[in-house]
Amino acid sequence: MAKKKEATVEEKLRALYDLQLIDSRVDEIRNVRGELPLEVEDLEDEVAGLNKRIEKLESDLQLVEDSIKAKKIQIDDSKASIKKYSEQQKNVRNNREFNALSKEVEFQELEIQLAEKNIREFKAQIEQKGEVITQTKERLSERETHLKHKKGELDAILAETEKEEQTLIEKSASYEQEIEERLVKAYKRIRSSVRNGLAVVPIERGASGGSYFTIPPQVQVEIAGRRKIITDEHSGRILIDSELAAEQQLKMENLLKNL
Repeated sequence: MAKKKEATVEEKLRALYDLQLIDSRVDEIRNVRGELPLEVEDLEDEVAGLNKRIEKLESDLQLVEDSIKAKKIQIDDSKASIKKYSEQQKNVRNNREFNALSKEVEFQELEIQLAEKNIREFKAQIEQKGEVITQTKERLSERETHLKHKKGELDAILAETEKEEQTLIEKSASYEQEIEERLVKAYKRIRSSVRNGLAVVPIERGASGGSYFTIPPQVQVEIAGRRKIITDEHSGRILIDSELAAEQQLKMENLLKNL
């Protein structure tokens, strides 16, 4: 079986720049989305939190209303007891029994007063909780509207770009398979450490792309010779000549049009 011919330096540089162009396009697509996915996620969390808060407030409100009902039943029971003790006082045989019943009546009257005080407090709580529930529901409605708007924005962007992004990610993985592992690792390491994820850049006006540091003329000649992989001593980026870059950009533009 014939041994696979090793790629030339120029072929490696072209392959690396093709990979860079594909990955840069994926970066552009993700930059268009920007912070939208995180905004949508935060809004969804906030809406869920507000719903939970309303649920808790309404549950608390129900407990207070149940407490008022219980106090009203207690008042009715106390009134019934007062009526019963008052009737019994008509048939007592001595002052001791009369006084004992009087104390029971007095106790039940105090219980009624306390229950009425509790009811007033509970009603104040209901009013206060009702205001909080109203405010929270207004906030929820506003956040739900905002969420719907942001999700609409995100869905529209995804509809336009999701298919292209997935195709590009698959193509990027495919291109990586055609480049030796050592270079792919170096490319990814540089890409993760530099601004804008640009690991392979052409020479522009005598400097590496995106940099103000001038490349010495002799080094520019070596880069144009495409006989070895040369990196920028300041940024660590892999450098290519502008002619090679233009050729690959044209090739990639045609490829992207057909996606």
